[in-house]
Amino acid sequence: MNKKFIFANHYKSCRGLQIRTMERTIKKDKYSNWDGFLVELQSKGRFIFTFDELRTRFDLSEETLLQVLYRYKSKKQVAQIRKGFYAIIPPEYSKQGMLPPYFFIDDLMKSLNKLYYVALLSAAAIYGAAHQQPMEFFVIAESPAPRDIKNNKLKITFLSKNDWVRDGVTQQKTNAGYMNVSLPELTALDFFDYTRVFGINRIVSVLQELVEKMKITTLVKIAKHYTNTAAIQRLGYVLETELLQEKLANYLWQVLNQRNFFPIPLSPQKAKKGDANNRWKVIKNMEIESDL
Repeated sequence: MNKKFIFANHYKSCRGLQIRTMERTIKKDKYSNWDGFLVELQSKGRFIFTFDELRTRFDLSEETLLQVLYRYKSKKQVAQIRKGFYAIIPPEYSKQGMLPPYFFIDDLMKSLNKLYYVALLSAAAIYGAAHQQPMEFFVIAESPAPRDIKNNKLKITFLSKNDWVRDGVTQQKTNAGYMNVSLPELTALDFFDYTRVFGINRIVSVLQELVEKMKITTLVKIAKHYTNTAAIQRLGYVLETELLQEKLANYLWQVLNQRNFFPIPLSPQKAKKGDANNRWKVIKNMEIESDL
């Protein structure tokens, strides 16, 4: 074997080793840069990022970005919330493979440029009135509402609303900052705006505990600007006849009495059979049975 041939083979071996070493270094740097990016977001109280942010931050092809994302997802360090949106999964949530929505809902809605508030059962749970933490997370957003998020790890239901009672929304502190949440009084009215989602019996069960958090002045202030008169009628009827909250009911009646209103069924999903012999003009077309 001549010296020229030996030298050529040795050069190829060294060159190949050098290239593989460089590739490993680049790969290591690439992931360390990603690790730094995720740590940086969390240090700012953020647990969500978008694919567009990755494009801006890293000078990599879309295919490479998706490959790196797949690596982090397979290690349960990142989870996809919806197309283009991803959540960072801290070690304490790696078993679940997903964060609770209150970690990221504010950032998500800001990214979508949508007014929103956490509502209904999810708001009631914050006030200790949902009996147990609901599996589904409810958000009311300005119309048109985003599409629901439903997969085996996450279920967020978005309901739309055109008329906003801004005084009925407060900010609650979370692990990642703040999120908008309906006050107990707005939560109660909203339940009767979305009876089709829960049904009267379940709503009354939640109100039995939520009513303890409701304040007369706040209820009156919110009800004056609440456009769904039927929701006010149903809430007033339930407060008076089922929950025996005479004082709350009387003040709510003062708001209702300033409007034109007509007979409505207690349950919109049932036939309009029954009497409306009450000041709320609510037709009792079902028997209420609390789940408690």
